[in-house]
Amino acid sequence: MPRKIEHCSRNMKDLLVGMKDTSELMLDLAYSAVIYDDDDIADEVLRLEEKVDTLEYHMKITAMQAARSIDDAHQLSGVLKAASAAENIANAAGDVANIVRLKMGIPAELKADIREAEETVTRVIIEPDSPIIGKTLGELKLETETGMGVIAIRQGSSWIFDPELDTSVLAGDILFARGHDEGLPLFTEFVTGKPFEKREVKTTGNIDDLEKAVDIVVEMKNKSELSVGLAYSAVLFYNKEIADEVRILEEEMDQMKYELQHWVLESARHVDDVDQLRGLLHLANASESISDAAYEIADVVLREIELHPIFMMAVRESDEVISMIDVYDSSQIANKTLGEIELATETGVHVMAVKRGSRWIYRPSARTKIMGNDVLIARGSLEGEAHLLEMTASAEEPDK
Repeated sequence: MPRKIEHCSRNMKDLLVGMKDTSELMLDLAYSAVIYDDDDIADEVLRLEEKVDTLEYHMKITAMQAARSIDDAHQLSGVLKAASAAENIANAAGDVANIVRLKMGIPAELKADIREAEETVTRVIIEPDSPIIGKTLGELKLETETGMGVIAIRQGSSWIFDPELDTSVLAGDILFARGHDEGLPLFTEFVTGKPFEKREVKTTGNIDDLEKAVDIVVEMKNKSELSVGLAYSAVLFYNKEIADEVRILEEEMDQMKYELQHWVLESARHVDDVDQLRGLLHLANASESISDAAYEIADVVLREIELHPIFMMAVRESDEVISMIDVYDSSQIANKTLGEIELATETGVHVMAVKRGSRWIYRPSARTKIMGNDVLIARGSLEGEAHLLEMTASAEEPDK
């Protein structure tokens, strides 16, 4: 029997923040479940999926109560479109989690490559000799120290999702952290006090040209996550150029999915266990669904729908904020590459795009040089944003 949904007194902004944060947390946990073959994490993802469904229901009720004129209705329609997209992202995360629950095979090569994707998720067990035991996450400042932030903590059979800064780390805790792959060794060494050892991966070995399929799936994962970040940026800054890039990414994702489907059909004739290929397809389909959801968000800008200010407030108050930051000629990062700056590990902030004059550079690499007068579109914590603002500020002495 369906569970009755009780009346909710939360305001629309809080509901939207909850949907955005929970859906993005679900994606991180879902990929963790796949990497570590963890049924418990997969079950938690599906539990959170129910939470997002309930939040969207309350969003619709609250929007109907709030609309007092046709102008209100127009503005709130964009908010509801974004809420619907967040639910679709949550549904895609549930699909990823089901790869584990339904025991679909995933090649070891794919798990290794996901760990080393542009933004990776790692799991670290806190041993009794760890130097961080008894300290709070606020004291540790992991995002600015290592470029990775803790998204969940498992304590025995209990879970703490989206832990607060006053959460203490205990011996035996299992930390799940997300961030740039460059921060992985720093994070591991910081929380364990031991040198980082890269894991050796045992290859599957029985599928020809598997590397091609793995590369496609990892690229789809990276592009889907970029699409979501750019989509929220497009709406937050009401920027049609960024919104159009989300549209282009969505079209590329469609093509990549077709390419992978063709590879699977060709390879299925030569393998004994097709479940490995089934898992690849399932993961690719979920990534494509995420890019579709991102396009739903960006479409608000492309269709020139006037958006209620509550959306901008919600994006700025979520766990991961999006920033548009000017770089000055005399700033400390001007004329340096992102690799030299080590921005992700120094601030915990990930640069999604760089605007240079009238040109955009999306998905900048470590070799991308930051120039004076560039504009950075970045996402990360508020603390990381503050650190980045210091790095991009003018170094010239103020006039006396």
